Amino acid sequence: MSTSVDPFLSLKALSSYSGLSVRRLRDLLDDFAYPLPAYQVGGKILVRRSEFDTWIAAHRRHRADIDAVVSDVVQSLTRS
Repeated sequence: MSTSVDPFLSLKALSSYSGLSVRRLRDLLDDFAYPLPAYQVGGKILVRRSEFDTWIAAHRRHRADIDAVVSDVVQSLTRS
């Protein structure tokens, strides 16, 4: 038996992989703006690991460059 490079994960396995609870993952399946991509076979919900990785990457939080923000504000004030 071989291991799949891009496996389908149950919500329980995805919870272990992602660090998110199964309950939170279920909520994300129904997210209005950007739902977690999933497949349903009977009552079983599966998520392809690569699709989860792409989906979660879109939720990356970006930290503002404070120096650039301050510089922009100072420049806009000196122009006024």
